[in-house]
Amino acid sequence: MSGTGVWNGKSWQDLLRDGLAALEIPASDTVLDGIRVRGVASLEGRLSRYMDELELFNRVFDLVGADSREGLVVRHILDSLSPWKLLVPLLSGISAPHIADAGTGAGLPGIPLSLLFPDIPVTLIERMSRRCSFLQNFCALLSLDNASVLESSIEEAPEGAYSLVIFRAFRPLDKKMYQSLDRLLAENGHLAAWKGKKEKIDEEMSQISEVTGDWNVIPAPVPFLDEHERHLITIARPEK
Repeated sequence: MSGTGVWNGKSWQDLLRDGLAALEIPASDTVLDGIRVRGVASLEGRLSRYMDELELFNRVFDLVGADSREGLVVRHILDSLSPWKLLVPLLSGISAPHIADAGTGAGLPGIPLSLLFPDIPVTLIERMSRRCSFLQNFCALLSLDNASVLESSIEEAPEGAYSLVIFRAFRPLDKKMYQSLDRLLAENGHLAAWKGKKEKIDEEMSQISEVTGDWNVIPAPVPFLDEHERHLITIARPEK
């Protein structure tokens, strides 16, 4: 990831700073609906350290696809943070919210969100031990106390333990996958999936609508990635 290309003539530093501003992340730490949100002033440096580690270990651990720091900022960091305001209502009003990033891989979107929401526990669920080693090293390096790593498949992760289960879904959400994710949810919990085109989402969800709870598709555009549709699907845990 050593390329020197730029997006719209911007350096990666400008992409990160302008992208965070475009996502309306506050300039300084604030509380939104009872959820503490870390401001851009302290978030930038932490995200930069995370990208340093991704680039350092990417070849060894096969963590993420990006050919430059600019691509890493836009396609992974800003993409992970793009729906943050949509997550706040799912977290506020819960006495002890706990996020699980199912199949986190390189820690996306879980690590950027754990940096943004410093008071909310985030469990990074990953089955590959080498990726878990990278995640554990980074959490220790940055003293990321609200993030923990669980080396496990989704099917073997603790049942009913999380109020919000998130995942960047690059493959269809079929019935088997949905049920594996749903079992992780506590009562009144939600799933939140990062997805692409709404047309494909509607087709996908129609295949599993008989087993899901209520669901919504909400636009979550990524700054500097105008050519790609991005949406967040939120699915309420169905009443048993």
